[in-house]
Amino acid sequence: MGWNFELVDGPYGGTTEGPAWDGSGLLFTDIPASKIMRYDPGTGTSSVFRTGTNNANGLMFDADATLYACEGGGRRVVRYEDDGSATTLTDGFSGQPLNIPNDLAIDPQGRIWFTDPYYEGAGGPWSEDRGNKVLDHDSVYRLDPSDGGGYSTSRMTFDTTRPNGLLFSLDHQSLFVAQSGREPEEKRELREYPVNSDGSLCKYRLLHDFGPHRGIDGMVLDTDGNIIATAGFEQSGPGPMIYVFSPSGEVLETHLLPVDRPTNCSFGGPDMSTLYVTTSGGHLFKTSTEHTGRLAYPPARG
Repeated sequence: MGWNFELVDGPYGGTTEGPAWDGSGLLFTDIPASKIMRYDPGTGTSSVFRTGTNNANGLMFDADATLYACEGGGRRVVRYEDDGSATTLTDGFSGQPLNIPNDLAIDPQGRIWFTDPYYEGAGGPWSEDRGNKVLDHDSVYRLDPSDGGGYSTSRMTFDTTRPNGLLFSLDHQSLFVAQSGREPEEKRELREYPVNSDGSLCKYRLLHDFGPHRGIDGMVLDTDGNIIATAGFEQSGPGPMIYVFSPSGEVLETHLLPVDRPTNCSFGGPDMSTLYVTTSGGHLFKTSTEHTGRLAYPPARG
């Protein structure tokens, strides 16, 4: 059955991203404005939740409803505190500044995984110049909490260029990563990296190859382990789509979006079956689905 996408906010004119359900409303980032907005489905309106976010992109709640963000313009990953402050968890690797942190996932051990691509312009005006890229790689990282309250930073992938969305399988034994390059020689793939008992990653398994067309930007899991992903554009291929992949990479469903370049998606609503979608043009859409989202927060019932 086709999905009916309803525009509920925007367009803002610049990229919206990072949809995260807080239990009764949806947070999302207005990247160029360095704002986090909150959409209230009860009133059908949005309000400013936070300002001065350094071009924050991906957002994620942990199981305790603590909010984390990839602040691309600040080249850092942060935890937002109740008093309105932001605690930097990492802003570099091997003594060098990160690229432009993009998206994140949190495992049951409280470790924070994030992608660090360099997409020109994603971190604000300074990032238009690729000369500001210092690291010679675009990788997935893991932040491990330490006894003193800080985090250690470990590089987890050595075969990615511009990794984007990421999320864990239902059993947290696999990490799904969107390898989403822009240049012709870069791959655009959905990959599955098995997670070893020590937290390291095995060689990936290719789940889907988008070929020369725009690959996955963001994705979310449902309670059956399916991957709901935003991908595609009007420039080539089948167009801007919401894909539903099985855990093994089979395309189960595709849903054409009414505007170009969907950026991310997440579930919300009282039964977690409403899918919210952001776009590069600054839209926020919602649609009813036959799926139930699996999120770290709110925790699953039953």
